[in-house]
Amino acid sequence: MKGSPHLEIENLQAYFYASADRTFVRAVTGVDLCVMRGETLALIGESGSGKSVTALSALGLLKGDPGIVAGRICLHTDEGPRELLAGLDRCVTIERTPERPLSISKNGPAWDRQQKRNFVGVRGKEIAAIFQNPRTAFNPYLMVGEQIVENIRLHTPTKLYQEAYDQALYWLERVGLEPAAERFDNFPYGLSGGMCQRAMLAMTLAAEPALLIADEPTTGLDATLRTAILELLAELQRNLGFTLLMISHDLHVVRRLAQRVAVFYNGVIVERGPSLAMLSANDIPKHPYTQALLDAQPVRVSPKPRRLIALQGDVPSPIGEAAGCRFAPRCTHAKGINAKRCEHESPPFFQVSSDHQLACWLYTDSKEVSVRGVDA
Repeated sequence: MKGSPHLEIENLQAYFYASADRTFVRAVTGVDLCVMRGETLALIGESGSGKSVTALSALGLLKGDPGIVAGRICLHTDEGPRELLAGLDRCVTIERTPERPLSISKNGPAWDRQQKRNFVGVRGKEIAAIFQNPRTAFNPYLMVGEQIVENIRLHTPTKLYQEAYDQALYWLERVGLEPAAERFDNFPYGLSGGMCQRAMLAMTLAAEPALLIADEPTTGLDATLRTAILELLAELQRNLGFTLLMISHDLHVVRRLAQRVAVFYNGVIVERGPSLAMLSANDIPKHPYTQALLDAQPVRVSPKPRRLIALQGDVPSPIGEAAGCRFAPRCTHAKGINAKRCEHESPPFFQVSSDHQLACWLYTDSKEVSVRGVDA
């Protein structure tokens, strides 16, 4: 049912082992996110902030030994809710001691077996993804069309080859790859970047997924192809009704496609709300980091030129436990009477409007809220 939760993420934590430092680094800590059925939710933030790690956690594609994911991810399907991290906590032990901020031991084979059970019938069918470089998702030794046919026969009720072949041609035409019969016989290296991205979209949607994750789907494409791919994605979502979780650095794209946006910084979400309001130039409340992102983007049409405002300072180290607001070392507001609180107390989420929450001590006059699951 449209408007009901489709994907709920609660207290997501992801860690990776850094062999050079001989310790674990936090990629994502305490992320709460809810994607509603039929909507487009965008994740924004600078590189390394945790956007792709969050998406890959929902797909069960995080690799690393011992890479760790903890928390709760619930996918609501027509057959009922699926807990995608169920049982993984039995395969890992996480300890914090004064001597070592983070000590982790993991039963790798048991972890892999449990994760495989959790994602049976989910990945590719219920959740699918398109990535920045579509060529890495194709087998270079098989024709594009044959890979689409294989995906259809694996994830849909269609099992006969001829029926799957006809559907593959239909989807190639649907995404604008014509003549479809000729494109069917192309190998991935024989397609341009834009054509390969369209072929990836055809293969993904041919399995009729309910939730599509698009991780920077237009990166590396020229402006014309970028516009065409975005228009195609928006049209297909309107016609097919799938849910879209999009990751992008382009705020113009986010304004155009997304109804809601979540802002990531240093492994946490600092703000979430309606995209048109949050990413506009008006004076509604914004997290200082969100405002910094807006200040740093070029203005396409402006009565007078302005200089871009660079964000000073560096992102805090992901090693060890974080104290206070993650953005405080770079925030111009974290000084004076606010300095001590910003540096030593992690801010909760404050409700600044009915569907807009942000984590910043500047808004202590607003109502404090606990953002979990459907409250997001």
